[in-house]
Amino acid sequence: MDHNDILRHLPHRYPFLLVDRVLELVPGERVVAIKNVTLNEPFFPGHFPHHPIMPGVLIIEALAQAAGLLAFKTSGKEAGADTVIYFVGIDAARFKRPVLPGDQLRLEASIVQNRRGLWRFAGRALVDGQLAAEAELLCTLRRLEAAD
Repeated sequence: MDHNDILRHLPHRYPFLLVDRVLELVPGERVVAIKNVTLNEPFFPGHFPHHPIMPGVLIIEALAQAAGLLAFKTSGKEAGADTVIYFVGIDAARFKRPVLPGDQLRLEASIVQNRRGLWRFAGRALVDGQLAAEAELLCTLRRLEAAD
């Protein structure tokens, strides 16, 4: 998936779109995506000015977005004005190494379970083959009601 295809399948936009490219996506199974971390990221000036590191919550968000792409592709739906994916839970999150400007974050997510519209994913974020973070993610696709 290239950037345009990602934009068709995720509702996120700059500065909150955290997936740059999808290397592999097997509907119903797994996704492998990339986030190129640059010094120009809007969070680095405040986290931290003299030692910039990517906030752990944003690493988890990047994993959730990759998992969202997998959910959309598996379900055959696209994000739109009436369809979104909500991040509804996280379990067993662990952070193993900092993610720094210049790193390429490899995002891996696989489907553990999809029951009644609740998706459970196993996610891992790696830098140069080293585990940076891992978590179990819960997401759900929702159709939004039209505003009156």
